[in-house]
Amino acid sequence: MTVQNTRLISLDAMRGFTIAAMILVNYPGTWDHVYSPLLHASWNGITITDFIYPFFLFIVGVSIAFAYTKRLQTGAPKGGMYKKIIIRSIKIFVVGIFLNLIPYFDFSDMRIAGVLQRIAIVFLACAFLFLNSKWKTQAILGIGILVAYWLAMTLIPTPGVGTPMLEPGVNLAAWMDTYILPGKMWEGTWDPEGFFSTLPAIVTGILGLLAGQILLSPKTPNEKANYLMAIGVPLILIGLLWNLTFPINKHLWTSSFTLVTGGAGFIVLGATYFLVDILGKQKGTSVGIIFGANAITVYVLADILSIIFYNDSILGGLNNQFLAVMTGVGFSIKFASMCYAILFVAINFIPAYILFRKKIFIKL
Repeated sequence: MTVQNTRLISLDAMRGFTIAAMILVNYPGTWDHVYSPLLHASWNGITITDFIYPFFLFIVGVSIAFAYTKRLQTGAPKGGMYKKIIIRSIKIFVVGIFLNLIPYFDFSDMRIAGVLQRIAIVFLACAFLFLNSKWKTQAILGIGILVAYWLAMTLIPTPGVGTPMLEPGVNLAAWMDTYILPGKMWEGTWDPEGFFSTLPAIVTGILGLLAGQILLSPKTPNEKANYLMAIGVPLILIGLLWNLTFPINKHLWTSSFTLVTGGAGFIVLGATYFLVDILGKQKGTSVGIIFGANAITVYVLADILSIIFYNDSILGGLNNQFLAVMTGVGFSIKFASMCYAILFVAINFIPAYILFRKKIFIKL
């Protein structure tokens, strides 16, 4: 079977801009002064920032569809693919733990959960699912997980309370994580990347699988773009309706949150595909492509560089010096904090650009 050239500039750029956005919101000049859209919702609700991480998991799903469809077309044995999937998942998971340990490497206070760890689990689950099922099975499983998670979280009494609760640290997911997750948790008694809430996060990846299969279908390019955007709208509407009984909440990765962010992923991907790959409007995409070529590597590098750029023992903290200069000439502290975040993104672009120019693509 002939393998089609299915590389999409829109997908590569979307991946890169998502990573750049993750770095932007993770590294402000100071957490004490951040514009509210650049913060996660404190609990229920959603901000622009809350879409970033789900978008990346959504893109993981799309990328799986593209990568493994091509390999299946070439007749590659599944056994070899399984091995590579497991090894890659372990590497991403271990790197995530490494980031949690730096710079002190205090293993007695180690956090097992994390952003990369969740990416590793979603990648593992979605890759195995894609290799062993059709899109209908994937869709049914995704719906089943979301419904089961909703029923469990809203009907099973929270142990120690006697009634179902959806409060910070007082809910079924937090209770389960206290018994499942070893080591410390991000918020002390609960973790936003905990085990139980990773189950609906896998559905975000499954939505990406479905989107990827639409893009790989024999439909015309315009039909593909229309299908993606048309599917995104009802997903968002269903998520908003579900919000009435199961609030949109990133920390719990609620079913309503999954559908709203996943629906937005469909719409953004469809619109980007239409503009970039169909209409050919590629101006400005190179930045995203460069970031996306080594997406996880850049994310890891940003975490490592932050040790230097936020270290008070180095000139009193490079971030503090930057804020002092900006506010000294009359800019507001929030604006200065945002400018520092943009500068930090630009600094991380330098190694990403060097790797891209040298055609070095590090696949964790």
